[in-house]
Amino acid sequence: MGHAWDFATIFQNWFALWAGLKGTVFIFLITVFLGLSGGLIVGILRYAPSRWVNLAARAFVEVFRNTPVLVQIIWFYYAFPILTGIETDPFLAAVLGISLNTMAFSAEIYRAGIQSIDLGQWDAGKAIGMTYNQTLRRIILPVAIKQVLPALTNRGIEVFKMSTLASVVGYVETLNQAKLIADLNFNPIEAYTGVAIIFFVVLYPVVQGTYVLERILRRGDQ
Repeated sequence: MGHAWDFATIFQNWFALWAGLKGTVFIFLITVFLGLSGGLIVGILRYAPSRWVNLAARAFVEVFRNTPVLVQIIWFYYAFPILTGIETDPFLAAVLGISLNTMAFSAEIYRAGIQSIDLGQWDAGKAIGMTYNQTLRRIILPVAIKQVLPALTNRGIEVFKMSTLASVVGYVETLNQAKLIADLNFNPIEAYTGVAIIFFVVLYPVVQGTYVLERILRRGDQ
């Protein structure tokens, strides 16, 4: 069976997709900042010498890494207000779900970077009179973050694509707007193809930039 492609209604409703794209970029900027910066804190705590701090950070990571982010968004939208009495709108529910999930995954990236540093670096810091925190901040973290930077940029790309899940609670982003166009014009194939094209156009230069970054980092290590 053939399909008569008709993108006319997509172009006619470009303003709706543009509004959705702005919503996507806005929630991406917030969640990627909260997720990666918060993940650094959790990643450091995962490597903390205190057993109880380590266990608390590990519990956080395991909960949010091993449950679907879609379920987390829905939970924050419907269950969180019932349990706490704090109302959450679609934007806040999406930010909490995506940010905390990203925090859990990025925490493991940071932890892996810290663990990859030779133990001799810790001993060197101690030998010159640095405390644990000073050694971590001045010696370990700069090298560790440099090593995991490509993995973090890839995680950021995943967060951008993950923003489409916010549509499940009615947040105005690209997929949500495409669904409205599809429902009004009965053209889901064209509407969702348009979303795919928009994401490709936005993300392709970013992905290519990560390749350039990886090559620069490799040359810097030589």
